[in-house]
Amino acid sequence: MTNKKYEPLLQPFTFSNGIKLDNRVILAPMTNFSSNEDGTVSNAEVDYYVRRSNGVSMVITACTYGTPNGKGFHGEFAADSDEMIPSLRRLATAIKDQGAKAVLQIFHGGRMCPPELVPNGEVVSASAVAAEQEGAPVPRELTNAEIEGIIHDFGEMTRRAIEAGFDGVEIHGANNYLIQQFFSPHSNRREDKWGGSVEKRLTFPLAIVDEVKQAVSKHAKEPFLVGYRFSPEEPETPGITMADTLKLVDALAEKDLNYLHVSLMEFWSKPRRGVEDTRSRIEIIQERVGSRVPVMGVGSIHTADEAAAALETGIPLLAIGRELIIDPDWVQKVKEGRENEIVTTLSKKDQEKLVIPDPLWQAVINTPGWFPVED
Repeated sequence: MTNKKYEPLLQPFTFSNGIKLDNRVILAPMTNFSSNEDGTVSNAEVDYYVRRSNGVSMVITACTYGTPNGKGFHGEFAADSDEMIPSLRRLATAIKDQGAKAVLQIFHGGRMCPPELVPNGEVVSASAVAAEQEGAPVPRELTNAEIEGIIHDFGEMTRRAIEAGFDGVEIHGANNYLIQQFFSPHSNRREDKWGGSVEKRLTFPLAIVDEVKQAVSKHAKEPFLVGYRFSPEEPETPGITMADTLKLVDALAEKDLNYLHVSLMEFWSKPRRGVEDTRSRIEIIQERVGSRVPVMGVGSIHTADEAAAALETGIPLLAIGRELIIDPDWVQKVKEGRENEIVTTLSKKDQEKLVIPDPLWQAVINTPGWFPVED
């Protein structure tokens, strides 16, 4: 029996296009570094997703790239050619067979790509400005033709996702990758139509949204979700402020998207600058656009109590990431009134039981502070 307190987490949700979710809990997109060398999805990766797709209503995959110079991670799977459609189909089918909706996260890493993963080691971005981290390469500024090419590639990734049987795509405009680089005054110092004022810095993100939506209307035979993920602020000066983000979400809310996904490490985090408001970023965003487009929150939610409190902000959808790596049975436990059995720490002996691929397990165990790991 579900504890009454947690019933809101298990309520169904229907998107504006009619796609229905069984509950409000979604597997957040997380890089797992575990694909094959040729860019296809590996067996270990499929097993990892299968283990986590039974219970949540929707799975947002790790990001995939559609342009050769957009590969942001070792062991990232590809969607840069039609040859990759069978690999993508295998992943979509595995997730959907467990009862969850499958959403492919599409991206370009921009200046965050490791040089060894991109052609000729040449990293690209909106402008020739390096990220503020040790040893970060200075990227080459993209030409107008290249920018148009990347926009086109997002449409092609969307078509491949449709052909592979995914239920939707999530445009990855967060976490300092290329789409965010165009929106940020730190990484975008251009003076053409792609940069300058905050409105001009919106040109690239909005062009990608339009291209993706066009691909959906052209190729999808049935309802297909389009979401957009963004990071509300940057620590750098100049950098994206909360005021900039409110302009971004206003513009996105006009685009008839199915959801906006706020990328946060901590759900209740407060703004750094740009608004005079002591509430959390998620509450400010929900108040601004929640009546126009569903908002999805995320960030350090581990227990059923934390998840229930998060939904009380009024957001309809909650993505959970690290906690579903730690306890893939989270949703089932809440459903069955066993929320006190939810596990919130990892033991170093858990890899096999939790079906975690080797490269991801190594990252989990060896990145201090990322996961609560017990010996």
